[in-house]
Amino acid sequence: MLTGNLDAASVAENQVDLATFEVRGREYAIDVTQIREIVRGQDVTPLPKAPALIEGVIDLRGAVVPVVDLGRALDGEPVVEGPSTRIVLLDVDGLVLGLRVDAAVDVLSADAASLESPPALASQAGYDAVRAVVRRAEARPVLVLSLDHLLESVYRSALPAAGGPAAGEER
Repeated sequence: MLTGNLDAASVAENQVDLATFEVRGREYAIDVTQIREIVRGQDVTPLPKAPALIEGVIDLRGAVVPVVDLGRALDGEPVVEGPSTRIVLLDVDGLVLGLRVDAAVDVLSADAASLESPPALASQAGYDAVRAVVRRAEARPVLVLSLDHLLESVYRSALPAAGGPAAGEER
């Protein structure tokens, strides 16, 4: 027979904690285990000739951290700086970077079973920016971002476009 503590532990193993944030009126999430911290928006120093999706860098407690504007990375439109703007600091396999977002919203504790794959039509068409969708009763679904896809997008933004100059080159 299981004790109450073991039941609670097995329930906790089936939970996923997701930090949710807003970008251009839509709610996205990232697993909290990949987030170092969330800080207030601040001025970003541009990096000359950096890949197109890298907005620049910030100095955070003595560390230089590259910042990606998540609005530009997702749909091309930059996040508009405001009082609720935040930078989500991530650690992805030892690579530290910041994501500029419109606002930090909440931490969502979701049952692992409530995470679903993106719709098959989107996946088959090559859409891989979202790794999961969290369905919620009486609320819009939350899209869980694929950080692998995001990093790949940043890397690709450094490649020259067909017939054009590479990111950061003079036009």
